[in-house]
Amino acid sequence: MRLSAAAIVSALAGIANASSSSCCPKTRNFIYIVPDGYGVASQVLARDYVALKNGDGTVNRPNSPQIGADRLVIGSVRTQSSDNLITDSAASGTAFSCGVKTYNGAIAVDDDGEPVASVLEAAYLEGYKTGLVVTSRITHATPACYASHVLHRDSENEIAGHEIGYSHPLGSVVDILMGGGRKHFLPPSEDGSRDDDVNLVEWAKEKGYTYVSDKRELISALDSGESVPLPFLGLFASDHLSYELDRDDSEQPSLLEMTKIALASLREASSGNDKGFFVMIEASRIDHAAHGNDAAGHVHDTVMYNEVLAYIMEYIDSHPDTQLLSAADHECGGLTLRNNYNPVVLQRSRGTTEALGSLFTSYDGNDKAAYLKDELLPAYGLSDISDDDVQMLMSVAEEKGTSAMGIAAGNLLATEAGLHWSTQDHSAADVLLHGYANRHDLARMRGLVGGNNDNTDLPRYIERILGLNLQNATEALRAHGSDWIARRDELNLIKRANSLHVHGHN
Repeated sequence: MRLSAAAIVSALAGIANASSSSCCPKTRNFIYIVPDGYGVASQVLARDYVALKNGDGTVNRPNSPQIGADRLVIGSVRTQSSDNLITDSAASGTAFSCGVKTYNGAIAVDDDGEPVASVLEAAYLEGYKTGLVVTSRITHATPACYASHVLHRDSENEIAGHEIGYSHPLGSVVDILMGGGRKHFLPPSEDGSRDDDVNLVEWAKEKGYTYVSDKRELISALDSGESVPLPFLGLFASDHLSYELDRDDSEQPSLLEMTKIALASLREASSGNDKGFFVMIEASRIDHAAHGNDAAGHVHDTVMYNEVLAYIMEYIDSHPDTQLLSAADHECGGLTLRNNYNPVVLQRSRGTTEALGSLFTSYDGNDKAAYLKDELLPAYGLSDISDDDVQMLMSVAEEKGTSAMGIAAGNLLATEAGLHWSTQDHSAADVLLHGYANRHDLARMRGLVGGNNDNTDLPRYIERILGLNLQNATEALRAHGSDWIARRDELNLIKRANSLHVHGHN
């Protein structure tokens, strides 16, 4: 019999109050994946793009088989924050990680600015190995919510210190971190953006972390195996990692490659323990492309997310002591697929608008308009473009900057592909919930979190099946007071400012 929503909430609330000793783990390992900014239309676009690229049907006679995420849909998720119908990634990340509603901009603190523990921190306290794997800066909002506590998401230097254990009251709670954001770990003298002289990379190495900064070093750390020694810190870019469409395979690993290494490393490190591992993986840049109305970047990162899910399904089939949940923190871009919808158009793109803008900015030739028309726009997939459109793009670049020019170019390509972006920001739409486990556990998962959920319900499920206690973990944090949380005296100002704007990805 299907449980009512009220019964599920009541059951999960009761579980949350149980002690960890009285709530035995129901699974050994848990993987949570956030496809940031991903909506239903994102999945349809990725599915059709893959099918048409592989020759499965045509635009006029479509035949699009399921890809990774299609096979895992078990429900949907409501995303609003405590102070806005439209969430940002910080508030939704706090809901996903801590099971608490909070204001937009907050990183693992409640509406009063008090720290609340995440499932990762609770797992660490119970003896699980832990990991964070992302394609954004590792200090960006979503990963930050699992291992740091600040009043505002822009405090990324402080977030870096928390994530690595330098200033976290519980010490180093993450065994493997992989992503971008190197600048927040380094002082200005080392090409970093910290406002102090602390070199967190050197500090981490002194504490026993293996550190790598590019794919070559990552391969070397593998030492011909499948896993890396823990603790491990991989920072593969100063800022975000490249979009999948732009990624230099010799310099940066893909999300799939990082996922494989993280799972193998966490499993090996926990093999002799009673407890397994918890890892949060984020396909971060799906959202960034949607903010930029860049369908080419959006579809390639969404396809990569589906490849990661397909791999994890195989992993769980081989390791049935592992479960998966995956949901976006919010939809972004308000993407719709219109009457002349034709994703084949996107196959022409050899780079994203981010790459286009970078090349445009660095060009020092005599005729920038000609360079844009003859070189950059064809590389983006806009080979048949009018002089009027080129002039429009040049004017936008001059008046509003290259990012705005990229958005305008993205909308030209979207129009040609029969796509429409209704916003450059987040929307209030519900998002899909995906889940996978062995057959017995999947039935139980569907019974507890199948159907429509609030985003705070998902960590309560994780708390139950791993035998965690979020309340005890929160008390452990608060035992250290609150002076370690930056900008305590600015809480009201921060909340007022965040009520006026839903954050983007920068």
